[in-house]
Amino acid sequence: PAAPFPGCGRPLVHQGFRDHLPGSGGRLQEDFGGIFVNYEKLEAALSELPLYIYAWVEPKNLEFSDRVRWICQHECAMYGTTWACPPGVGTVEECKAKCLGYNKCLLISTITEVADISDLQATLATRADHEALTDQVGDILRSLGAEPYILSTEACAICKRCAYLDNKPCRHPEKMHPCVESQGINIIPTLEENGLEFQYGSNVVTWVSLLLFTDGN
Repeated sequence: PAAPFPGCGRPLVHQGFRDHLPGSGGRLQEDFGGIFVNYEKLEAALSELPLYIYAWVEPKNLEFSDRVRWICQHECAMYGTTWACPPGVGTVEECKAKCLGYNKCLLISTITEVADISDLQATLATRADHEALTDQVGDILRSLGAEPYILSTEACAICKRCAYLDNKPCRHPEKMHPCVESQGINIIPTLEENGLEFQYGSNVVTWVSLLLFTDGN
């Protein structure tokens, strides 16, 4: 999982947009290159979703590491099998440049309790609900004028066989979300900076997605 750490037993925590939107000064709207995104509507929509947390992070504060890419290459069976994973996503430097090309980043997280955290099949089965919520948040941002670049969990599983294996373009680029770690991102420091524990308890799966976009300035 993109950020599989156990955790539960805490009240829902989120950083409200009026207080934590970088550079907003508490404003509910910000100019997106002529498009005004209403953050009051955005926060209201997100509050209706079963998210554990949502928070703003500065893209420039994301930690990119070749060590994360090394782990992908040597410890993940999905390496080289999908457009959502390395090397299909590009080098770490290319991924970093793309991510830093955006000036807004929304972090969302969900948690789900399972009977046994060591049961990999049961753990991975919780991923689909998180992916659906990630798509919902992406749709919300689009409805408000943003064009998010979405990073989510694990490898893409839309197609039974990824076109990458046949040296062909992605069949569903509008639906495919690269894995957070595929970009070389070490998400742990970002979680810690936002006051999130890496481990809360046992038998709880936590998933994390990042939605990056730009205000056009």
